[in-house]
Amino acid sequence: MSATATATGTPTGKPTGGIVVRDVLKQFPGVVANHDVNITIRPGTVHALIGENGAGKSTLMKILYGVQRPDAGTIEVDGVPVHFASPTDAIKVGIGMVFQHFMLADNLTVLENVVLGSEKLHGIGDEARAEIVRISDAYGFGLDPDELVEGLGVGQRQRIEILKVLYRGAQIIILDEPTAVLVPQEVDALFSNLRELRDSGHTILFISHKLDEVLAIADDITVMRRGATVGEADPKTATKQQLAELMVGTELPSPETAESTVTDHVLLSVRDVGLVDERGRALLKDISFDIRRGEVLGIAGVEGNGQEELVETIMGMMRHGSGHSTGHILLDGTDIHGWDTRDRREAGIAFIPADRHRHGLLLDFPLWENRVLGHQTRPPASNGYFITRGAARESAEQIVRDYDVRTPSINTNARALSGGNQQKFIVGREMSGNPVLLIASHPTRGVDIGAQAAIWEHIKRARREGLAVLLISADLDELIGLSDTIEVILRGELVGTFDPQSVTPQQLGTAMTGGKSTDEGGSR
Repeated sequence: MSATATATGTPTGKPTGGIVVRDVLKQFPGVVANHDVNITIRPGTVHALIGENGAGKSTLMKILYGVQRPDAGTIEVDGVPVHFASPTDAIKVGIGMVFQHFMLADNLTVLENVVLGSEKLHGIGDEARAEIVRISDAYGFGLDPDELVEGLGVGQRQRIEILKVLYRGAQIIILDEPTAVLVPQEVDALFSNLRELRDSGHTILFISHKLDEVLAIADDITVMRRGATVGEADPKTATKQQLAELMVGTELPSPETAESTVTDHVLLSVRDVGLVDERGRALLKDISFDIRRGEVLGIAGVEGNGQEELVETIMGMMRHGSGHSTGHILLDGTDIHGWDTRDRREAGIAFIPADRHRHGLLLDFPLWENRVLGHQTRPPASNGYFITRGAARESAEQIVRDYDVRTPSINTNARALSGGNQQKFIVGREMSGNPVLLIASHPTRGVDIGAQAAIWEHIKRARREGLAVLLISADLDELIGLSDTIEVILRGELVGTFDPQSVTPQQLGTAMTGGKSTDEGGSR
């Protein structure tokens, strides 16, 4: 099927972009990813799709965008049956998708990123520039086509991704976890943009785990569970509790900790740490903090302000003391600045990485082999010299049971698991090594409320048992709920210390973006 898709980014006439999905089935070897999927998306609305990890949302989105083909069922766009062999077919009928992880080249301008791959639409010069300005102005994006992406914030990058699909003529926009890395003020700005798009006739399919945001932006809500659509909800009358119960059948979790477990024993002491890249640019500036046993220190910051560099410096992944860095890192009183990553791991540092695919898992290896990853010289996976296969398999089985990792077996490759189950396995692996310090970088990013609650409980339990935790998160409610102290990082510097008992997400968001708040209630 083909349909005429304009490349103007502005719909005309009555709203178009209605989708009807009937009885869609998609199977993979040993897994039924989608079955009995039925959903009607009204044109000119924001339609939210929610469900736990492994509920089938991602597979359905890939089907709607032409990445996967259904094994059964039908899809109609504006009343016409469609069969997509590739994303190109989906784009032709006006469907665009904005993925959770941005796909932008920092060394190119806004214009160059937008036109890349679509040069035939408006060329690469003045006509393209004028079209980008027109779309940006029409929907309040405020983007300069000649600005380098390198200097833009996360919220602006999000708008570029949306502009890219509008530039290609999208009437239907699929947004996968669009607020995952945004501060509250940026979420408000994004929602304003989405309402402009909806009011002009675009259809938005909004996938999120943040139920308060779903209730704030959606016109309709569909819930998926275990591969099927199981219910619909009206955001005007539904509550977060009702949505949570539809999704996972449990109460809405809370990250709040009941009591302080902080001791006087300093486990990690970071002193005057600085980091300069090969071009002489300062990535970290005079970072100093202590974490005690039983304490969670939260780090809040807009993505790209030094969090990753700080974590990699502490882990020895960015060699501290190489001539580009300064300061000291002491683990339980011992300066570890000259140690490699394996030595730090063996000393009891556990690590939940921000990117589970880059640093957390070997996707094409089975779970039991991933149990060994990063723990090659520590029991039970190893006797110090050799991998003990039986013990590694037994430990993997234990992690699957204790952390509710939903998988056919420990012989299943990590790639076959949903993102939430991959994350739960990583958390289980790191916590199973009896660490003294946990570095948790976005531990619940992209996971559903059930997995989120489980990870929170494991961190709380470890805190009660005396673990020191460095928590980096873009979820401000998570930071406020789990942390004993919160530091804000901005352009590689710690710019404020806040008390989780009194600070608000809005105050943190202001500090994270360099603004001045008239209410300093949470700072100290």
